[in-house]
Parts: sequence; structure tokens; C-alpha cells
Amino acid sequence: MSGDGVGRLAGKVAVVVGAGQTPGETIGNGRATAVLFAREGARVVAADRVLASAEETRELIEASGGEAVALEVDVRDEASIERLVADVVARWGRIDVLHNNVGIGAGDNNALDLDEKAWHRIMDVNLMGTWLTCKHVIPVMREHGGGAIVNVSSIAAVCAAPLLTYKVSKAGVNALTHQLAMDHAGAGVRVNAVMPGLIDTPMAIEGVSAAFGLDRGELRASRDKMVPLGRHQGTAWDVAHAALFLASDEARFITGVVLPVDGGQSARIG
Repeated sequence: MSGDGVGRLAGKVAVVVGAGQTPGETIGNGRATAVLFAREGARVVAADRVLASAEETRELIEASGGEAVALEVDVRDEASIERLVADVVARWGRIDVLHNNVGIGAGDNNALDLDEKAWHRIMDVNLMGTWLTCKHVIPVMREHGGGAIVNVSSIAAVCAAPLLTYKVSKAGVNALTHQLAMDHAGAGVRVNAVMPGLIDTPMAIEGVSAAFGLDRGELRASRDKMVPLGRHQGTAWDVAHAALFLASDEARFITGVVLPVDGGQSARIG
């Protein structure tokens, strides 16, 4: 593949769930990770609920000389996940890396004003969906001697947050990551998570500005001020590079880790 990659995932098959993104002027976490994995030599499955968006990610990868396929998946539907895994195994015979970049927050609220339907919808995508993909990919990894799973959590899991369900769901992702890591370490399956902080992505900027009628420039400026390191948000590439490390053999002795990618925000007390 052309580019500056050094083949840290050479020969591996990587499934990136949530490889599409909200339209916007920057790149999202899932798309950046899929592109980076391909740049580093992986054959990438760009999976997303919105197939057209996954196809855009595939086109980006192929335009740079990488190998990818776009597949549709709904992480709330176990049968959909089963079809995804079966398709990947039929194509390439194995799954070496699973990256779970799933997360929604629309309709969330504080504990007293939250609607029950919103609770279930967010929990189903953010937590149940992550569990279900792991449930069906781990047996494939175990059969082939191991693999690496990287789940995308959020610093909302460990920091004060105004939105209850998103926080609880991502705290659940952390707990799920730890339990799966211990359950499958003996089979060579590593399970880790990254906790992004304030990242300049279309979901965070265009999505929030549209939902609340905020000016995008002012929103960016307010988010920048909250980050200790350099007083600016991270980018999707920061999240992608952390995920690449955890997915690669460089992290072969690392499992059960939840890694903040947040410019020090979650480390600040008071």
C-alpha cells in the first residue's frame, strides 16, 4: 500500500465497527481508525449501520492502495452481527482485530428527566452492541490462536457528565473490557479500550451544534479551553493511533487496559 505506514498490522484482518461517520469537515474516530489500520497493512472490514458511509471509508482506503470491504451491520441485532462475522470468515478465513467504535447519545438526559425509551436505545447500541460483537468474534479469534479487541469508551465513564445513559453505558464498556480480557487471556485474546476525551469530530461538532443551535467556532473554542494539554481538542487521528498501538503486536503483553486519550482531562482533580 502506498503511504508512510510501516506494516504494524501487516497480514491481519481487522473489523472496524462504526467505520462510517456523521458528515462534517473533519474525520471521525471510526473512519480514521479504519484508514490507519489499512495504511499499516490490515485488510479492513469497514462495518456500519449506514452502508453508504462505510462505502465512503472503503473508497478512501482503496484510493490509497489499501484493501477493504464495506459491510452493513446493526449492532442491536444479533443476527446482523452473526452475518457480518460469517461474511468476513468466508472472505478471509479469520479475524485478527476487532475495533468497536459504537456510541450514540441522542435523547439522553439527567436521571430525573430521562425517558425510558432513550435509556434502552442508548444502552442497546453502546453496551449491548459492544458485547454482541465480542461474543461472536472472540470464538473466531480463539480458533486461530488469539487476536486483539479495542473498544471505544469515553472519559464520560470516569468524569462527571450531565448525560446519564451515555456515562453508564461507557462505564459498562470499561467493565466489559476488563472481564473479557480476563476470561480470554489464556486463549491469547487481548481486550483493551480507549477513552477519548474532547475530540474534534463531526459527531462532536456538527452533531452537537445542529442539535443545540450552537455556532461551531464557539463550540470548538469552549471545548478547547477544557483540555489541559495545549488547550486544544484532540483529533480522530489521536484516537486511531492509540487504537493502532493496542491492536498491534507492540502491545502483545497488554490486556485489560483502559487508556485515556484526552489531553489529561480525566487526570485533573478539582
